[in-house]
Amino acid sequence: MPKSRTLTEAERKRLEKEREQTKVELERLREYMRAQPEPVDDEVTLDVYEREKNLALVRRLETKLRSIEDALRSAKKGRYGICERCGQPIDRERLKALPETTVCVKCKNEMEKAARRAALG
Repeated sequence: MPKSRTLTEAERKRLEKEREQTKVELERLREYMRAQPEPVDDEVTLDVYEREKNLALVRRLETKLRSIEDALRSAKKGRYGICERCGQPIDRERLKALPETTVCVKCKNEMEKAARRAALG
């Protein structure tokens, strides 16, 4: 039988606050990027670097937002704090540090090792 866990009110509020902060930061960064003028000759190299750095931050924030929303959906199903990969409870300290996480440390490490092996070909 699958394990279940109810999200506490404090955990739910923390996730919702984190979601709102992430949305605000994402919009701020997108607005900043839209407002940037086109670079001129000698500014191009530095500008390209800065733009790539900002795009990476946007991608990271988008991923975080999706993770938060996934965690909130899991909570509605009574599965918050349960690893979506192995079905075991996620350590409370991990949830304190990363309330949006949906996998336990063991599974996350296995996923990262597999990704590294795949990247190496």
